[in-house]
Parts: sequence; structure tokens; C-alpha cells
Amino acid sequence: MADLNRDIRYIDRDFNSFRDALIQYSKTYFPDTYNDFTDTSTGMLFMEMASYVGDVMSFYLDNQIQETFIQKARQQENLYQMSYLLGYEPKVTTAATVNVDFYQQLPAKFEGGEFVPDFDYCLLIPENTQITSNLNSNNNFIIEDPIDFSSSGSLDPTEVTVYQVSNGDPTYFLLKKTRKAISATINTQTFTFSGGKRFDTRNINTSNIIGVLDCVDSQGNDWYEVPNMAQENVFDTIRNTNVNDPNFNKEEDAPYLLKLKQVQRRFVTRFIDENNLQFQFGAGATGNTDEEIVPNPDNVGLGLPFEKDKMTTAFSPLNFIFTNTYGIAPYNTTLTVRYLTGGGVESNVESGVLTNLDTTNFRFINPNISNTNLANKIFNSISSNNELAADGGKDGDTIEELRLNAMGNFQNQLRTVTKEDYLIRALSMPSNLGTISKAYALPAKIDEYKPGELPTILDLYVLTYNSAGQLRTSSQLIKQNLATYLAEYRMINDSVKIKDAFIINIGVEFDVVVYPNANNSETITRCITALKNYFSLDKWQINQPILFKDLYILLDKVEGVQTVKDVRVKNLAGESLGYSEYGYDVAGATINDVVYPSIDPMIFEVKFPNEDLKGRVVPL
Repeated sequence: MADLNRDIRYIDRDFNSFRDALIQYSKTYFPDTYNDFTDTSTGMLFMEMASYVGDVMSFYLDNQIQETFIQKARQQENLYQMSYLLGYEPKVTTAATVNVDFYQQLPAKFEGGEFVPDFDYCLLIPENTQITSNLNSNNNFIIEDPIDFSSSGSLDPTEVTVYQVSNGDPTYFLLKKTRKAISATINTQTFTFSGGKRFDTRNINTSNIIGVLDCVDSQGNDWYEVPNMAQENVFDTIRNTNVNDPNFNKEEDAPYLLKLKQVQRRFVTRFIDENNLQFQFGAGATGNTDEEIVPNPDNVGLGLPFEKDKMTTAFSPLNFIFTNTYGIAPYNTTLTVRYLTGGGVESNVESGVLTNLDTTNFRFINPNISNTNLANKIFNSISSNNELAADGGKDGDTIEELRLNAMGNFQNQLRTVTKEDYLIRALSMPSNLGTISKAYALPAKIDEYKPGELPTILDLYVLTYNSAGQLRTSSQLIKQNLATYLAEYRMINDSVKIKDAFIINIGVEFDVVVYPNANNSETITRCITALKNYFSLDKWQINQPILFKDLYILLDKVEGVQTVKDVRVKNLAGESLGYSEYGYDVAGATINDVVYPSIDPMIFEVKFPNEDLKGRVVPL
């Protein structure tokens, strides 16, 4: 029995420690059997071979254990898998963005006693039009929205200038529109499916994949990309037109309507590595109802024609995953996938290089143009240019970036629980649905609700910028889109009421003493510039108070100012004057040199800085 209780060391992990342990083990337990421990002996040959195998196995074991922890993992494939587990989608490339100007000439025509552009010759540039750099043909950009030169509005203005003059009269005009472009090339891949294989997968093997543009089967059905197969609701955006919304008459309203759409045809994508994007589809059969796969117990014994079969047929619990709950499997069809590639650091092209346009799908708005020669001249006049350099292009996540981004994403999961969560989510709503510029959250006021009305848990106050960068109340459509957007992230029992914050317009007057050698006019101008910067709307939030101390310190630091004698804040109201309709008792709200906001959420705004900020020089 004593021989069975031998001392085994489990801490020896490398070649030398294994070798030393085997030698010591032999000397301890087999002193009379073997005692030749020279390097050339047969016994040492086997001991060193065992040590070698032990060292290699320990190496692989250590690495396998290490690769299970995201803090220590080094292999890209493992980090990709753990990133998806933590809810983070690895980035293999990031596209650069830039505003591109598009130009078109129009002939002049005499109408109403003056020469005006002939809009019959306006061109239509379709979405996804490609623009290529004139320095590098591999730098391709596309525009996401079409360009219609015949229409103009505050959301999509058309700049019109005189291009050519003859005898003092315009002969040609120049139209200009601007679109955001991203560094991407559209690629196409087809997947063919025969039988409906459950959770089938397909791969796209290429580099620099930005994302999937769309997916359509041979029957014309759209397939939608979702974060996970259990998610059956997707956001669908519809262009906001008078057909969709007869009440759409505000120039500065949301250009798109946000709708929730339930879809069975869906898929998920995962990067296996930086050059391999995998598609996975659902498990449901299009020809079978869910009750055929997993019978509804409520229908058993109701006299249905098939009740006996249902009562006597065994159903596997595994059938639950083969319902349409996880989407349907493609069956006897071909999927055409359009995906984007590009991006990277090299896509940050310099200004003035995006001039090569793909005009293949350009067309005139009016198809009945009779003057062919003039039409050809107008068609050839189309051009593009980027005034600024493209930026934002970035190569894929490094190992360390992948690790940190995944862990950070897990801490900020896609949910809204706290007030801060709601604020971040509201301000992150996609801009094509209408932009929320300012947001403020408060617990709901229960006493405001009528008997029988379901109270909310949170009141969310929002405001929006107009085209001039001034505050305005959000349209009903924007608030509707925001409510729909938040509904996908809030807890199921939570409800949010979206309200308008009040806008209080103010003006500031000040008196300063300047140094004897200072120029009075230049000093006042510098003071007003400092106040403009201080009251910039980007720096102000709802319910932020005004501190006179800050204003005095700010003006006192201006070059040329010797002393600040007085600073006055006054309310400016009246829609006829261009201000907010709401008045505010600034003097009554001032306590200890602090102008406090009202109980109802509001924000102070200097709407017209050039007129509402006034200063004068006074004697000491």
C-alpha cells in the first residue's frame, strides 16, 4: 500500500522541470533498477522524450486556456467569437465619408420677362452612383441618396448661379447639389439553395467588407439582416412624401418615416476572420405552419379532423427551434447579396480628387427632350468635386482594440434603464429619422394624469435645430419616430412620454471700462465674440442656469478690458420678432447672481447673437 502513495508533482510544466522530476522519481522509487543518468544512456533518452512531449502538451494546454479569456486571447478567430458573445461586432474596415458637390448646366429660356433656367433639362442621378478618385482608381465612393436637380428645399437645397452670359443676358445656369459619400464599392454574390436546410450557412471570402447592402431572392422577396435570429422586428424607413404623410408641410421636418416591420426572411452575419463573412439563415419551413411542427395544446380534443393523430403522435422537444421563431430557411431559391467593400486609411482621400463619375444610369427628368444636341451638351456638363478631404477611414480593429471594444460594449448594452440611457439613445437616433438636438429626462409627474390614464415612468423633453442652427420644438413626426425607436430598447413595462422643452430667448448687455491705449470698438467686438462662444448652443443643455460670475470672468479676460462694470440679462419674446413666444421673469429667477431655469424644463438661447449681444464702453 505504501508504494501506491507516491509523491507526484503537478507544478512541473516545462522540459527541464519534467526532466528533473523524472530523474528524481527514478532515484526515489527505482534506486536498484536504474541508476545510469548520463546524457547518452538509453534511460535518459526515454526520459527526455517524455519531457519533450510533456512540454509540448503543456504549451498547447496553456494556450488553449489562455484563448478562453478575452483579456489574454491573442488569436484573431477566438477574439472574434468572444466579441460576438459580448454583443460587439468586430470591424474589419471603416469607410471614410465626405461631402461631394455635384454640378449640372442648364440652358436659359426667356419666361415672364426674364431669363430663367430651363428645368426640362434637369438630370436625375440615382442612388449608389459611384465616384472615383482621379489619382487612384481603387478609391471608390458612392452616394446613398439620389439627386434630383429639379427639386429644391431646405433639406435638399439646389444652388443656382449664372454660368455663361451673352450680350449681358444669361445663356446657361449652373446647378449645384451636395451629397454625403462613403468610400465603398458595391459587390454582388449569389447563394443557391435547393432543399431547406435548417440554419444553413454561406460565406463571402474577400477583404475589407464594410457591410451588407441588401439581399433579395429569385422570387423578389427581401431578406433582412438582424442582430440575432430571435429578433423578428426590424426598422424600416420610408421616404416622407405627401403621399405617405398628407400633413407633411414643414420644410425642416424628418425626411423619413420610421416603421417597425415583422419579417420571417432574415439572416445574421458574423466575421469568422478579417477576410471571411459568414451568413446564417433560419430553420423554419415555408410550407409548414408552426402548429404542424409543435401542436397547440389548446386545439387537442376539440373535434378537429386530425385530433386522433395529434393525440397519438410523439413530437420531439427539438422541434421548437425549427418553427418560424428563428426565421425561415431558404428553399429552392437563389439569393443575390449586394455588399460593400472598401474603407481603410487609404480611403481618406485629399480634397479635389473625386471627379470621375459613373454616368451609366443618369437620365433626364423629362424623357421627351427634342433637342438632342443640347441634351448631349447638358449631359456632358455633369461634374463632381469634394471641397474637403475625406476622413473617418480606418483599418480594422487591432487585437487590442478588439479586446477593449468588446469589453466596453458589454458594459453598455443595448438597453434603456436609467435616465442617462434614454438621453444617449435619443441623441443617437439616426439623422434620417429626424435629429434630436437637446434632450432632458425627468421622472413622470403622476399628478398630471387623468383618472384611468396609464402613467409613464419618464418624461423625455426634446428640442431640435432648424436649418439655421437655432432651436425649435420637434415636430410630431420626429417625436413619433423617437417613440418607435426607443420602444425597441426600453424595458417592456416602461413607458416614456415625449414632450417639448421650453425655449427662452435672451439678450445680454454689458458695460466695460477699457485700458487707455485700447481701441474701444475692437474691444467691444472681442467681448461680443467671447459671449457668442459662451452661449453657443453646442455648449448649452436644457435646465442649465446662467452664472453671472462666469460672465464677469469671461469679459474680464478679454484683451483691452480693464474692468467689467455691469452685465444684464433680459428676456426677448415675441413670434412677430422672430423669438420664442414664451416670456420669462429673469429678475425674479435670479438668486445670488444665478439665473435659474423654471420648474418646467427649458433652455436659454441667444437666438440672434449679432443683435442680442450688446456692449458699451463706460468711464471708470
